Amino acid sequence: MSTKNIRLEVMQAIEPKVEGYMDSFLIPIEDIWQPSDFLPDSESDGFMDHIHQIREESKELGYDFWVTMVADTITEEALPTYESWLMDVEGINQHSEKPNGWSKWVRAWTAEENRHGDVLSKYLYLSGRVNMREVEITTQHLINDGFDIGTDRDPYKNFVYTSFQELATNISHKRVGQMAKKKGNVLLSKMCTIIAGDEMRHHLAYREFVKTIMDQDPNGMVLAFSDMMKRKIVMPAHFLRESGGTIGEAFESFSNCAQRLGVYTANDYVEILRKLNAYWDLGALRNLSDEAEKARDYLMKLPDRLHRIAERMKFPDEQYQFKWVEANGML
Repeated sequence: MSTKNIRLEVMQAIEPKVEGYMDSFLIPIEDIWQPSDFLPDSESDGFMDHIHQIREESKELGYDFWVTMVADTITEEALPTYESWLMDVEGINQHSEKPNGWSKWVRAWTAEENRHGDVLSKYLYLSGRVNMREVEITTQHLINDGFDIGTDRDPYKNFVYTSFQELATNISHKRVGQMAKKKGNVLLSKMCTIIAGDEMRHHLAYREFVKTIMDQDPNGMVLAFSDMMKRKIVMPAHFLRESGGTIGEAFESFSNCAQRLGVYTANDYVEILRKLNAYWDLGALRNLSDEAEKARDYLMKLPDRLHRIAERMKFPDEQYQFKWVEANGML
């Protein structure tokens, strides 16, 4: 049987479990938070006072912070790309008369994720600290340019990617929230913290998808995991560009900014890999094929190797001037 057919059989075999995953890892729409729970109520008499408070509190946050906030927001706003990508993955069938559990999951997951970009974008607009037109141009470019995360239509690789990426976004949002809190910005801190909580739930779900597949097809899953790590997990906004720029031109500068600020670092990448290796219990896998054994050995040794590389990495101290944020007057 071909590798593709095995993947499809496994996806179909575990599809009945997806409804249970949705109950465990997603929150009903009527119960979950909405952006308006955090933003000033436009119907209230104190609306303008609340906006004034946001603008004053925002002045305490520095240039690198706002660059990171903008890039995090744009990444969340590019959700149409992520949904269309996942809907095309093998085994996720949205076109049948009765869409299967996997397509229901993708829709429900993206519906939850959609709130993140919504609340962050509105906050950026109200803060008065960024050039919203430039932010919107970059967002439109990112959706228009799409992305290539190296997973093709392979569900195994896609679930490895989302397991890794959801934890990375959890770390980023959580740290941004902590930094906002230190500067006395309680509202922004709460927003980022609750977004981080969503990302953690989603990470736990995708991590469980991989574990379930590992039980069904350990050889195929280990090989997919190894292939993704050899390619390196690229961020979903790796095609980031500003107005007049070329694809990917702004991403490296943003990454340096996030590293400098300590929001998401090379060591975080290594620690995520360690956690995934441990949860999927690679060392306990038995009766693997020779090829999968080599892949497993590679994965087990990779964190230490990447840690040594991360220790030697150097990042530029100088600030790149983004069009999104005016450096003048920033702390």
